[in-house]
Amino acid sequence: MDKLDYLKKEIDKFVKERDWEKFHTPENLAKSISIEANELLECFQWDNEKFDLKAVKEELADVLNYCIQMANVLNLDISQIVLDKMELNKKKYPISKAKGNAIKYNKFD
Repeated sequence: MDKLDYLKKEIDKFVKERDWEKFHTPENLAKSISIEANELLECFQWDNEKFDLKAVKEELADVLNYCIQMANVLNLDISQIVLDKMELNKKKYPISKAKGNAIKYNKFD
């Protein structure tokens, strides 16, 4: 079993042991992802150089946890959806136009 499968099973077990499945609708999980992402951003609110790495790790773990839960609820293959999105990104951001800059794809000339 690879690490991602292990994480999925551990998260699923944690949720089931607490009878939380009824709360973990795709909508609620999307809200939770957004909330936790904002808590992650808060770690850098006033100083992007002097941040608490422990707090960053905890908030990042929360974001990932909810993302994995959403994939579980929707029966999605995490590796596949990430790879599929990377293929789309390669088309939107060809190296010839995107290398070395942060311009959004719809602003390329």
